[in-house]
Amino acid sequence: MSLSSTSTSSSFRPNLNSISIPKPRTCFLCNPIPTSPAILLLRRRRALSVRSYMENPNSLSGFANKVIGSLPVVGLIARILSDEGGVGTDIIDFAEFRRRVGKKCTVMDSRAFYEFQNRRGKAGEPLYVLLCCWLAAVGAGLLKTEEILEGVARLRISDDIEFEEETFLSMMNEARERRGKVKAATPNIPMQVRVEKALDAIYVCSFGRDPIEEDDEKLIVIMLSAVFPSVGQTEIQRIVKEKAVRIAEGKDSAIVPEPKPLSKEAILLQMKDLQFLQEKSET
Repeated sequence: MSLSSTSTSSSFRPNLNSISIPKPRTCFLCNPIPTSPAILLLRRRRALSVRSYMENPNSLSGFANKVIGSLPVVGLIARILSDEGGVGTDIIDFAEFRRRVGKKCTVMDSRAFYEFQNRRGKAGEPLYVLLCCWLAAVGAGLLKTEEILEGVARLRISDDIEFEEETFLSMMNEARERRGKVKAATPNIPMQVRVEKALDAIYVCSFGRDPIEEDDEKLIVIMLSAVFPSVGQTEIQRIVKEKAVRIAEGKDSAIVPEPKPLSKEAILLQMKDLQFLQEKSET
């Protein structure tokens, strides 16, 4: 081909109307986390049932779901047909939680997650923020506050979100089983308190001990409003603003836990994962 043929490129006029500008998507909330074979094996062993997240578990529909979920055949059919992913008192896993949040997210909500990541870096990833919200929304009443904060502080350093998800899910199931044995109901934690717990977790995970700037406040309000819409944006703005002021005054620095070594059980679990992966690579 002759090089002179490239001279026609100067007369080329692209059709700008045919160029589409990509918009922020909410599908990142629903995309599965790449899962190692070891984690998949652990999940099969635990045989976790299908779960659903209800923002208000004490509503009339929540009571109906508990009744339906207790019926063996009807509950099974409802779990299959329910758009929410399940009924009853089952604990929702992180993937289902992200799917539920993603269905409610607007383009502005999605953009806020991405902008927050741009400001905070790796520690501000959407998955990290959503994990903090998941722990507060689903784990409140089952997990201690210090357990949540220690876990997200560990995540900030380790970047092992699969391990933290499995660890927290196991802790929640164990707590529910203990309550079931003594026939003690899970405490009813108001949604406003869950928002506060989610904000504490986001601060520990994404900020460490840094101040919360005004631009961060706006993004956090949007993200929390997307996850906890019933609380209302005005109330969430108040919660976030008060948190930022306390941080600036040095009053909330004590909530950031010092890094602690993993428990013996957690270390054994990781060793089993490594052994499983090694055996798979050798076969």
